[in-house]
Amino acid sequence: MPTVIVTGGAGFIGSHLAERFLREGWAVHIIDNLATGKRENIPANATFHELDIRDPKAAELVASLKPDVLTHLAAQMDVRRSVEDPMYDASVNVLGSLNLLEAVRKQSPATRVVFASTGGALYGDNTTPPNFEDFKKDPESPYAITKLSVEFYLAYYGRVHKLDTVAMRFGNVYGPRQDPHGEAGVVAIFCGRILQGRPLTIFGDGRQTRDYVYVGDVAEALWYAATKPLPPVGLLDARGFNVGTGIGTSVVDMANVLLEEAGTQVPLEFAPKRPGETQESFVDIGKAGRLLGWKPRVTLREGLAHSFRWAAERNAAAAGSRA
Repeated sequence: MPTVIVTGGAGFIGSHLAERFLREGWAVHIIDNLATGKRENIPANATFHELDIRDPKAAELVASLKPDVLTHLAAQMDVRRSVEDPMYDASVNVLGSLNLLEAVRKQSPATRVVFASTGGALYGDNTTPPNFEDFKKDPESPYAITKLSVEFYLAYYGRVHKLDTVAMRFGNVYGPRQDPHGEAGVVAIFCGRILQGRPLTIFGDGRQTRDYVYVGDVAEALWYAATKPLPPVGLLDARGFNVGTGIGTSVVDMANVLLEEAGTQVPLEFAPKRPGETQESFVDIGKAGRLLGWKPRVTLREGLAHSFRWAAERNAAAAGSRA
């Protein structure tokens, strides 16, 4: 039975990915420190290890299991927190990643490492979207800088140590299980506010674009990246893939579609632009189609409907438990 380790597997994207591997009959081990992940997200048939990716014990686990695939999603992922505390951001995202990569290099060099990077923040504001993988990178936040740094390490480990590494550059992932408190997902935040009858707060003028991609489609892209034959590891972008829809949607437009699917209305309120946030961002996904055979299948309207329905059901269950 093939084995995969999913770091961050108790989180939003990681739990969906763990389920995807389990459906294919893989042995799934999850590493998560539960800083933002939740025990209830962990699939019943996965083996859970409560560890921080910076912990030497996490490296020891990778070395002992020698997995066929290591999918690395654990991260400090809040752009605002990275601006406020870049040293913590770098500690988790860079040093934690190196801890795992060194374990693979020393004990399990045949393991394919699939890294969750960012397409939403990696390219910065000095390009004209859609952003292609080989566009110039000019990150606007410490969070994006750490993701780019790890991608350089992946290319280095591939060239020098012959490791099998892949970087998946996500757009703005949304969907069921996204936590508005722990993971700073705007769709989840808006769903919560709609259910509370509160205004939706939009930072800036709301015309900033994002590539909103549904979590089920992202899990499928990661599955393909973990299992498909790929070209040799080379320069930075050789094994980098954008994962999105190729469509830029403004925050205001997304909010209005979500309100339509919710069947209600709450006011939109505007606040000052936040530092470190990219203004226009969506990615070209042609490379993932050509080399991985992947394309997104869930439309924004369908995905927002799924997201709101899940949030409403969770809200109702929580209310019932308090009654």
